[in-house]
Amino acid sequence: MTTTLAPATKRATAVPKTAAHKASRARRTAVAWLFLAPFGLVFLVYTAIPTVAALALSLTDIRGADLRTPFAVDFTGVDNYLRLFQDDTFVRDILNTALFVAVGVPLTMGIGFTLALALNSGISRLRGVLRTVFFAPVVTNVVAVALIWQYAFHIDGTVNKLLGAVGFAGPNWLDDPNLAMPVVILLGVWRNFGIAMVLFLAGLQAVPRDVYEAAALDGAGRWRQLRHITLPLLLPTTLMVSVLLTVFYLQVFDEPYLLTGGGPLGSTESVALYTYRQFGAGEFGMSSAASFVTLALVTVVSVVQFRLLRSRT
Repeated sequence: MTTTLAPATKRATAVPKTAAHKASRARRTAVAWLFLAPFGLVFLVYTAIPTVAALALSLTDIRGADLRTPFAVDFTGVDNYLRLFQDDTFVRDILNTALFVAVGVPLTMGIGFTLALALNSGISRLRGVLRTVFFAPVVTNVVAVALIWQYAFHIDGTVNKLLGAVGFAGPNWLDDPNLAMPVVILLGVWRNFGIAMVLFLAGLQAVPRDVYEAAALDGAGRWRQLRHITLPLLLPTTLMVSVLLTVFYLQVFDEPYLLTGGGPLGSTESVALYTYRQFGAGEFGMSSAASFVTLALVTVVSVVQFRLLRSRT
């Protein structure tokens, strides 16, 4: 009798344990959703709903005057997107933005990587101070910086005075369509190389020192160590930095807006600045369409770069 009753007793006590476990799991799930609720609400109100609304606006012909009668707006489908690519100004601004990316990203990464190598090569006493100094442009107020750069590159500014001191006549940097873009890109690089430097420095400090010691014992010099150890091990960091900088330069707005206003003759106007101008002119449909073109560019470039990261690692 004892043998036959024991399994029944075990099965009888197993049922309450299972029910208690399910109840405990349900409570934990409810608590988790409770903690996620504020973030979900903020995301819904400030991201999801505005994104859906902007997408809807991009498919209409809504303008500033139509806000009083929003239900009278006509659905135009992809007409706004077609108009964008038929607009010479928008095409020019896409090319300007592509130039920001093509020049700004490698230049920012190159400066950041070089400084990270220098800080990682034994300057232990000054590393913290120099890291703070180099990172300062990232957190400096962009309006104040733009005013300083406007003065520096003015026809009678600091840069031309320095050029005059060595016998060169300085140009009118910000009013020359061929020179304004390099100045704006240089400002973007100056503001962002600190981010690249900090990320590269973190990646360099994560590389095991014994790898370099073993390579040195095998006769590898600094250049071979950089080429065959540092660069391959930094590949994930490199691709991450390139994604971050590419996203920044695709959405660049502050530098051209504050330094040149997009001029002269639209030579420094970006897609983000074009979107801003369309919105200011009351062309809400065109502005929304331009913002989604920017989103598409950012998404495509990010996906391509992350696939490269996955394939290389």
